[in-house]
Amino acid sequence: MPDSVNQLESASVANVDWDLREAGPVDAEHTVLLLPGGLCSAGSYAEVMAEPALARVRLVAATLPGHSGAPPPDDYSIENCARLATGLARRVGAKVVVGFSMGASVALEMVASAGFAGPVVLLGISLSAQDEPAFFHALVRLGAVLGNLPAAVLAKGAASMVRQIAVSAERQNELRNDFRKNVPQHAMAALREYVRWLYRYERPAERLCRAGVPTWIVHAEKGDGRLTVDERRVLEACPNARLVTIPGTVFFLPNEVPKRIADVIVDAVGHEATRFQRSQNNRRDPAPGA
Repeated sequence: MPDSVNQLESASVANVDWDLREAGPVDAEHTVLLLPGGLCSAGSYAEVMAEPALARVRLVAATLPGHSGAPPPDDYSIENCARLATGLARRVGAKVVVGFSMGASVALEMVASAGFAGPVVLLGISLSAQDEPAFFHALVRLGAVLGNLPAAVLAKGAASMVRQIAVSAERQNELRNDFRKNVPQHAMAALREYVRWLYRYERPAERLCRAGVPTWIVHAEKGDGRLTVDERRVLEACPNARLVTIPGTVFFLPNEVPKRIADVIVDAVGHEATRFQRSQNNRRDPAPGA
């Protein structure tokens, strides 16, 4: 774990005990909330949090409830997780939210439900069931027959893929151990609700655009999921959305390309700073006759 990242902390918000990691100045002008992917912990953002470009930004990473050993929620739905994360964002004073994979789904739901005004950065997000591979859907469906075993298989498979991340052996072990902390019962419940969410909304890209929130959608060319042709078309035409493509094959965006992710976060923070300054100027200089 990079030295600039603080040790595990916790915060209780709306009866949820959040597992947190924090980096950057406590009195920073800007705070960013980081939501990791499913089965991942807050520590999965350590590489991003150590990037020099973000040294003046307060970064708070929060393990999603029920993942990587974190206390489970009463309701695993993405909508409820978004409500809980919105409360946490208010608590820490975050003006930008970044989510990876399932964490990106939670961030999307935060803005689509008008709980958060953005900006948001969505890393490797799947907007619909078509965006996830067939084997993933098959594994989740097998839970109806095999109970919690498919969740254990997914966690074990993810842990085995850590070897491709260009970090030290010690850091790879940390990431593997985070996957091993998952409680199959909790992980299976979260995965089922995630799949239900993928099927719930007919036009998810249009729904995201209608939120009117500055949004960065980041995918690699291969590895981290995809968007359908129609979803990409809608988002390319959306005035408040920016699509960013990382060259090559990348599975763990925050760990494998942290500099590129940090650069996108800097853009989002800068956009929010400009928007805030513009609103302040409008308050000081009301229109004639106002």
